[in-house]
Amino acid sequence: MMPTMPTMLTMPFTAALTAGIPSPSSAVWYLGPIPVRAYALCILIGVFVAVWWSDRRYRARGGRPELVLDVAIVAVPAGIVGARLYHVISSPDDYFGPNGDLARIPQTWQGGLGIWGGIAGGVLAGVLLLRHRGLRVAPLADAVAPTLLVAQAIGRLGNWFNQELYGSPTTLPWGLRIDDAHLPAGSTYPPGTLFHPTFLYECLWNLAAAAVIVWLDRRHRFAGGQVFGLYLMAYTAGRSWIEMLRIDDAHRVLGLRLNVWTSLLVFALGVLVFVVAGRLGRPTTVDAHDGQSAADDEQAEDQAAPEDSDADDIVGAGVSEEESADESTLESF
Repeated sequence: MMPTMPTMLTMPFTAALTAGIPSPSSAVWYLGPIPVRAYALCILIGVFVAVWWSDRRYRARGGRPELVLDVAIVAVPAGIVGARLYHVISSPDDYFGPNGDLARIPQTWQGGLGIWGGIAGGVLAGVLLLRHRGLRVAPLADAVAPTLLVAQAIGRLGNWFNQELYGSPTTLPWGLRIDDAHLPAGSTYPPGTLFHPTFLYECLWNLAAAAVIVWLDRRHRFAGGQVFGLYLMAYTAGRSWIEMLRIDDAHRVLGLRLNVWTSLLVFALGVLVFVVAGRLGRPTTVDAHDGQSAADDEQAEDQAAPEDSDADDIVGAGVSEEESADESTLESF
């Protein structure tokens, strides 16, 4: 009878499953005196991937090659500021409470960026820039939609390095190991307790949602803005149930965490965007005339300037700016 060898082969695998997913032992490295933080690296890599892919998708829609980078230059800083403000406002005790520390507000490298504020800040900055240039928002929003999900998936790895925002205890084999120093204050979890790896759940959810949106975008002829509506619905559908697994301190409204309510509201906004954009029926591609009227106005001003008196220049410039603003407002839709 041949000897069986399952013990040697399966014991390491079984032990690995029982041990769960390890957490990184360090979230910061040093290049001489300069700290390199994993959380910041994850965000920067996510931003780079999103900008690179958004540029490809926007150019495929007929957009200008340089526009995505121009938007990113204003939208990324605005998004970071908005994300931090949302976190500070939604977690005031950490900064304004009895044991709070105002000096921690700008310390984004320690974690604490609310995605809702990040999206709002980035979108607002991008919309203002596009309207200033007389360009429609929908084509770029649709191009960016799946890339945001990938960026958010990469950014979630920063929570893994920081050993934060994990879920409740679990006996599942993919549970996450957390060092004692990163357990909730006053907790009495027994040694070896595993926790739901919510960072991993959201990472996988976002990557799957991005793949589905790209697939749908290729198979269906959506109206301008509908793909972005799909992004809002896809992300919040996952965030709502993942948020309910988390055990970190959070404000609650009617028994639910604040971010769950925010997810539900943003999901409803995504439905509204999808329906309204579908009824408007605007194209998701860039029109060849987008931004042309604003550029023509500026060129006409430059050509007419040498022939006019100084007084005419001042009056004419004021009138031209008013007309350009009116046209930009109408054409941005």
